[in-house]
Amino acid sequence: MAARFLDSLKATYQYYHRAMGNVLVAVPAAAGALVTVALLAPEAESTTVAIGRLRELIRPAHLFLAVFLPAAAATVYLVMRPRAVYLVDYACFRTAPNCRVPFATFLEHARQVPTLTERSVRFMTRLLERSGLGEETCLPPAHHYIPTYKYCTLEAARAEVDLVVFSAVDELFAKTGVSPDDVDILVVNCSLFCPTPSFVDMIVNRYKLRSDIRSMHLSGMGCSASLISIGLARNLLQVAPHGARALVVSTETITPNYYVGNERAMLLPNCLFRMGGAAALLSTSPAKARFRLKHVVRTLTGAEDSAHHCVFQEEDEHGSIGINLSKDLMTIAGNALKANITAIAPLVLPASEQLKFALAFIARKALSGRVKPYIPDFRAAFEHFCIHAGGRAVIDELQRSLCLSDEQVQASRMALHRFGNTSSSSVWYELAYVEAKGRMRRGDRVWMIGFGSGFKCNSAAWECISPARDDDGPWATSIHRYPVDIPDVLKH
Repeated sequence: MAARFLDSLKATYQYYHRAMGNVLVAVPAAAGALVTVALLAPEAESTTVAIGRLRELIRPAHLFLAVFLPAAAATVYLVMRPRAVYLVDYACFRTAPNCRVPFATFLEHARQVPTLTERSVRFMTRLLERSGLGEETCLPPAHHYIPTYKYCTLEAARAEVDLVVFSAVDELFAKTGVSPDDVDILVVNCSLFCPTPSFVDMIVNRYKLRSDIRSMHLSGMGCSASLISIGLARNLLQVAPHGARALVVSTETITPNYYVGNERAMLLPNCLFRMGGAAALLSTSPAKARFRLKHVVRTLTGAEDSAHHCVFQEEDEHGSIGINLSKDLMTIAGNALKANITAIAPLVLPASEQLKFALAFIARKALSGRVKPYIPDFRAAFEHFCIHAGGRAVIDELQRSLCLSDEQVQASRMALHRFGNTSSSSVWYELAYVEAKGRMRRGDRVWMIGFGSGFKCNSAAWECISPARDDDGPWATSIHRYPVDIPDVLKH
């Protein structure tokens, strides 16, 4: 503990020492320049004249404005400017074949739930056929028992956390070579399962993390929570010693959230959500970093009642708990996306696109919305797009809204097909797909877009520093089979 404090104190001292060093260099240099000007007077002039000229040049006010004020401003800038944050590496949970749930298995288990009617089972069948999911998505072990709901216990939920989270974190530590003792910040997000002790406590206990670690668990933040966690970790790294490391873990625990009622709006999550998780290591040191975090932009539309209630956990008329997805979800998501685009566009778009966007925005305001909104061409700002794989309709809508090609949304569609909706971790499976396909290049820019309850639309912009050296990851055993054709209606 004392050693860590001394290291922190030493790093802080060195930082301010470097900043003050700039002042100590700048002041003598400026003074020397003034002396040189004075001494370069013609040889015929006497020493008295030269000294007089020097005195005239070096007036106190001029000296302050010309030397000390710029030096002070430069020092303040160096001290206050945000530090760059880097992604050292990331790892996704690798699903196992024994957790695979083909459509036939899922529907057979649903028929064994006495509270589910045959009408509800037929409805879920139609949903699965049009969902864009494949036959290799996975559910936690408790969902492989019959009847499923009897085995969705607190103990089984904790076992799913152990399996998903610890597997991802183990792989991340192995890939980076970082010791758990070197982690300074821990941020975990899981929306629907919030046990006591919390997720961060479970991770601290498992890896014996330091007692002075800054840790927090975000719950109820929905499928965009991973990008919220990234933004939070970035902010915490700004006030930590230079070179500090932040571990970010994103997952959703499926076990305790199996809905056993017959409300159609609440049956959809049963069909779409699957197990998954990811762990990412951030740092303010560029050493061994693979990506640089450029921007994080968050948009919350929760002030509107319709947006607040469009993804809502509640009980149905029979007391069964589930997530109610509003029929207006896509409209609300579209409005949140527009707000997020308005915020991130000036940060990432080239000047030509910014000008077009600004003129269209002014015209709409001046003409009370009678001008069609201009959608910037984000293909000029990013090479890769990781759109939250919330469902086929979500991906279709964003592809249409952003005018993206089939290849640019391929990562999202294939992640949905292979892994299902893994909630907040889906963007990491998509990034892994792009890298596994060998498409990532140094300098490439990546846009992660997440949607979540509340209603939120969050973005993160990354720049690649070092692409993956191989395709080892969650796609290692299946990338050779992708992309696959996904029909509008899958018959099985």
